[in-house]
Amino acid sequence: MKNISLSSSVAVACVAAAMLAACVTAAGSSVTSTLPTLTLALNGHSVTVAGPLQSGAVNVISTVSVKHTEPTLIRLNPGTPFAAFAKAGAAIAAHQGDLNYLDPYGAIVFDISANKGTTSTQTALQPGNYIAVDLSSSSPNPPHAAFTISQAPHPAALPKADATISAIEFGFRGPRTLHDGELVRFENDGFLVHQIQGIGVKNAKSAKHLTALLLAGNDNEAQKVGITAPEFAGPLSPGGAQQELINERPGVYLLVCIMRTQDGREQTQLGMERTIHIIR
Repeated sequence: MKNISLSSSVAVACVAAAMLAACVTAAGSSVTSTLPTLTLALNGHSVTVAGPLQSGAVNVISTVSVKHTEPTLIRLNPGTPFAAFAKAGAAIAAHQGDLNYLDPYGAIVFDISANKGTTSTQTALQPGNYIAVDLSSSSPNPPHAAFTISQAPHPAALPKADATISAIEFGFRGPRTLHDGELVRFENDGFLVHQIQGIGVKNAKSAKHLTALLLAGNDNEAQKVGITAPEFAGPLSPGGAQQELINERPGVYLLVCIMRTQDGREQTQLGMERTIHIIR
């Protein structure tokens, strides 16, 4: 693995986007599959990547020895050297943390919230150069590791998900009811970077009230309404997708994206929220 100097602006942008960061929980549970395994070991100071490192579908196993991390995989654009990634951080910082300015350098293809223990999430990796980063870090040089995915002779395919939730500008598509324990695919079908954050609320009335607060940009009051905040998918570049087993308390949830637009507004102010139910 190569060690490169990264700007902290990518980490700062992702952390700042979590309005309910204090109660964010990992959304998925372990996925049992026969897919090749890519392992990420995170301890708050380093990221270690291991596995066959070949293209195709993989089961990403994140093993965490600290309270919380945010394992993220960034695929560099063809021809972009590892060392040039620091320029992406500078570009993002120069535009108030807008992760869309990563586009000339690479793409976020995987991002989860991982607490202490083991978390399993499925995704598909194309051949190319990658950087694994712990975006929960506020360090000027967040823990990271550079690695290369080679072309597999017979790339594995992702198993069919039971349901798919898609982020677009500016909203979500997919079923309004998910089942605890089912395999759900979360993907970005838009042209901008999006996240798929969940906010658990007491009931449908609370969901309606929270929607109104978010549309008005009243985040201070909105934080008083949310009970839990499972992150189903962190910021993903266009085309990014991952899937995981839903393991959340049955109830009412709001799907939101709190990434900011170029004019500084949160995307929830443009209507990027949707009420769903999780049932047994």
